[in-house]
Amino acid sequence: MDGLESIRLPQGAAAERGKLKVLIQEALAYTAVSAFALLVDIAILWLQVRYFALSYLLAATVSFSAGLVIGYALSVKFVFKYRRLNDRPLELASFATIGVIGLAINAGAMVLGVRYLGAQYLVAKCGAASLTFIWNYSARRQLLFVRRRAAI
Repeated sequence: MDGLESIRLPQGAAAERGKLKVLIQEALAYTAVSAFALLVDIAILWLQVRYFALSYLLAATVSFSAGLVIGYALSVKFVFKYRRLNDRPLELASFATIGVIGLAINAGAMVLGVRYLGAQYLVAKCGAASLTFIWNYSARRQLLFVRRRAAI
């Protein structure tokens, strides 16, 4: 190798690099799943406001709930390798509870955007979705979809 040796990472660094790789893969997959769920959410929101004359806030709640169910199903099937809970109904309830907090973030951001900043409801939804995404991914990954630790 002409006097050049491969650089060896300190012990444990390879494991950390592997964890980072998993985290990046999960984040990208969760982004794709969330984007699909968001498209469904926005489509339902638009249909309800445009064709059924529902208020944007009620419509946002209904559409968000539909996105939540789709997001859960796709997340457990395609995104997360580990699951902390063995009880699937409890896992869904926990996923939904995190989603309800996300719903409050979503509604608050929608009200802020529409009422106080004068944004059109779909523009406000984009901002609300960004905040909600950050909360949902962080909370769900840390609370539901990490490897269980061994009992000490």
